Amino acid sequence: MSLITPDFGLLFWMVLIFGVVFFILAKAGFPVITGMVDKRSEAIAKSLKDAREIEEKMTRMNQECREIMDQARREQNALITEATETKKHIIEQAKEQAREEAQKIVSDARLQISAEKESALRDVRKEVSMLSVAIAEKILRRELSSDRDLEEYVSTLLDEADKMSITPPVEE
Repeated sequence: MSLITPDFGLLFWMVLIFGVVFFILAKAGFPVITGMVDKRSEAIAKSLKDAREIEEKMTRMNQECREIMDQARREQNALITEATETKKHIIEQAKEQAREEAQKIVSDARLQISAEKESALRDVRKEVSMLSVAIAEKILRRELSSDRDLEEYVSTLLDEADKMSITPPVEE
C-alpha cells in the first residue's frame, strides 16, 4: 500500500462513510443549519424592514415636528403682532383720553376765568357805582344846600327824563 495511490477497498470504505455522513448531515444537520440560516435571513430581513419603517416614521415625525414648529412660530408671530397692535391701541386710547382731559381742564379753566372775570367786573362796577353815588351825594349836598336849589335840580332831572322817553329811537 502506498500513500499516494490508495487501495480500492480503502477508497470504497471512504466513499461509503462519506456517503453515510453526508446522508446523516443531509437528513439531520443541513435542515437545521439551513433552517437557522433561513431564520437568520428572515430576522435580518425583518430587522431591515423594521428599520425602514422606523426610518419612515422618523422622517414623518421630523416633518410633523417641523410643521408644528412652523405653526408655533406663526402663532408666536401672530401673538406678538396682536400684542403690539393692542399696545399701540392702548397707547392711542391713553393719548386720546389725556387730550380730552387736557381739553376739559382748559375748557373748565377758561369757564372759571370767564366767571371770575365777570364777577370781578361786577364787583368793580358795583364799587364804581357806589363811589359815584357817594361822590354825587356829597357834591349834591354841598351844591344843593338850600331847598330852592334842590327843587330846581329835581325839575331839571325830570325834564331830561321826559325828553329821553319822548325821543323816538333812531333807525339806521
